[in-house]
Amino acid sequence: MTVLRYKAKIVYDGTQFSGFQVQPDMRTVQGDLEKAVTKLAKGQEVRVHGAGRTDAGVHARGQIIHFDFPFEIDADGLMLGMNSVTSSEITILDVERVEDTFHARYLAKGKKYTYRVDNNQFRDPFLRYYSHYHRYPMNKEKVEKALAQLAGTHDFTSFASTHSDKENKVRTLYQASVEVNEDTNEWVFTFVGNGFLYNMIRILIGTLLEVADGRRKPEEIQGIIAAEDREAAGMTLSPVGLCMEEVYYEMEDIPGYPKEE
Repeated sequence: MTVLRYKAKIVYDGTQFSGFQVQPDMRTVQGDLEKAVTKLAKGQEVRVHGAGRTDAGVHARGQIIHFDFPFEIDADGLMLGMNSVTSSEITILDVERVEDTFHARYLAKGKKYTYRVDNNQFRDPFLRYYSHYHRYPMNKEKVEKALAQLAGTHDFTSFASTHSDKENKVRTLYQASVEVNEDTNEWVFTFVGNGFLYNMIRILIGTLLEVADGRRKPEEIQGIIAAEDREAAGMTLSPVGLCMEEVYYEMEDIPGYPKEE
């Protein structure tokens, strides 16, 4: 039987999902996708693999998946077919044929995530599923000083969940930045790295907000990293502000990665 591998870029609203990965008796992104592709495959079971296993409530604008389809089909036709049978919270942006050695997760060289914070005096109800609400005044200059200390290669044990199954917690952040929309007072944090530990970004933001509102000093970041102790960092924030923006498969495509002269 001919089996062809396809790569797809997808976007989804994670609000109603119990994460990406299939779980018994729970609605997941992977589960919905597998049902859709299996339907297009005339009932032949198709397994979908994702570049990242986002948690419940986490969104994606650039998740990458791959799957093996049991018969040949035009990539554009497959994309149209998938969009016609997937749930309304998922959109397939692009589909292409790839070599059977391609793997969405294991070949990824880097990822980009954003985390949004609503910093208005009163909560915006239209942002409640997409932006973490923090009503206390925030200082951008202090946050940028803290972010500068996070960029680079570090042991991020202090910023990893105690449930993380990764023994090696050394990761490289090529970009750690923040932009503030002066009209909406929404803060957008951006992190680009070669990999992220379980809950790492949510803990980073929990710590950075303590810097932003004056509960910590920016200079404390170095000590938190050196401590290699989860209790040294801030709280784990809600998943609602987190979004997977991009997955990179070539080092030269990664923003902030040193380019050869």
